[in-house]
Amino acid sequence: MGQNFQETMKFKVEKDQAVNSREILQKVYDALKQKGYNPINQIVGYLLSGDPAYITSFNNARNLIRKLERDELLEELLKNYIEES
Repeated sequence: MGQNFQETMKFKVEKDQAVNSREILQKVYDALKQKGYNPINQIVGYLLSGDPAYITSFNNARNLIRKLERDELLEELLKNYIEES
């Protein structure tokens, strides 16, 4: 076990294993809409507070959104917004 614990290990997730944030957001959006909520308001509430209660458990939406890190999700949303503008 001659590992050097002073060095930082690198971990790389292969693309097929990476969580598809766009797909998850779409599923969460659809579930919220189907349940009669305003999906944008609910997702913003979740992103600002971190409280998963803003997301319905319908169609497993709450568990899906929790697979994404909120800061990474915000970064991705901002990046896509800027690129689309």
